[in-house]
Amino acid sequence: MSKTYEKYYVPAQSPWPIVGAVALFCIAFGAGHYVIDMSKQQSGFGGWLLLLGLAILVFMLVGWFRNVIDESMSGLYSSQMDRSFRQGMSWFIVSEVMFFMAFFGALFYGRVIAMEWLGGASNNAMTFAILWPDFQPVWPLVKTPGGIETQAMPAWGLPAINTAILLISSVTLHFAHTGLEQNKRGQLKGMLFVTLLLGVIFLCLQGYEYVHAYRDLGLRLDSGFYGNTFYLLTGFHGLHVTLGALILFFVFLRVLKGHFTPEKHFAFQAGAWYWHFVDVVWVCLFFFVYVL
Repeated sequence: MSKTYEKYYVPAQSPWPIVGAVALFCIAFGAGHYVIDMSKQQSGFGGWLLLLGLAILVFMLVGWFRNVIDESMSGLYSSQMDRSFRQGMSWFIVSEVMFFMAFFGALFYGRVIAMEWLGGASNNAMTFAILWPDFQPVWPLVKTPGGIETQAMPAWGLPAINTAILLISSVTLHFAHTGLEQNKRGQLKGMLFVTLLLGVIFLCLQGYEYVHAYRDLGLRLDSGFYGNTFYLLTGFHGLHVTLGALILFFVFLRVLKGHFTPEKHFAFQAGAWYWHFVDVVWVCLFFFVYVL
């Protein structure tokens, strides 16, 4: 009795992974030197290298997405391939959860343990009395033991507005998904466009928040532990929102071209999973960085 095997498409060798690696290297190296250049108030190559890395990243996404879309529309993917995509996206999001857990862990350690030690808790009373007698271990840490002072970013201004924007964007994306499942193309296009628009508004407001923090509050990367964790958490989250918006933008272009059916639309689902993930991260970030 002969067995029936399901086909499994194996793509040809691709240049896009190494292109993405080069882009991420340029982004990391350029961003680091850009911060150094800003702290020294001098011009350097960091900003240009950062922009180059972002340009290469966009180029890689366009090329890689184009290849995958062509393969999908050519009917090369089987149900097993679909399961592989789902597993890959699931593990990718798990890795992103661990990424942010590391930063939240650093925030917890600094607030609950290190700051209390610097304030003389446990057996550190003598160290505190000799080195930093005027230090107050109060969060937000607006004055470091070394005397650097700043102001805290209030939660109930731009951060609260941005929280509402992201939560609403999750709702509009859900309605877009519902429209796709019910084959209501008008609802799909409208709600997906609104989601993209809300994401862009979020990023613009976050950029304005950074300008306000630097110029008006004196909240900088060199403002001690509070400034470090503030920009690391919100900055990396903003980078993830940017990536999520790019993914949804490509999905939106595919929707306009008539791609996706109520039965087959994992590319849309993958983008939706990622967008909901960054929304959940922001809610946690809002409470642990801004409110508590």
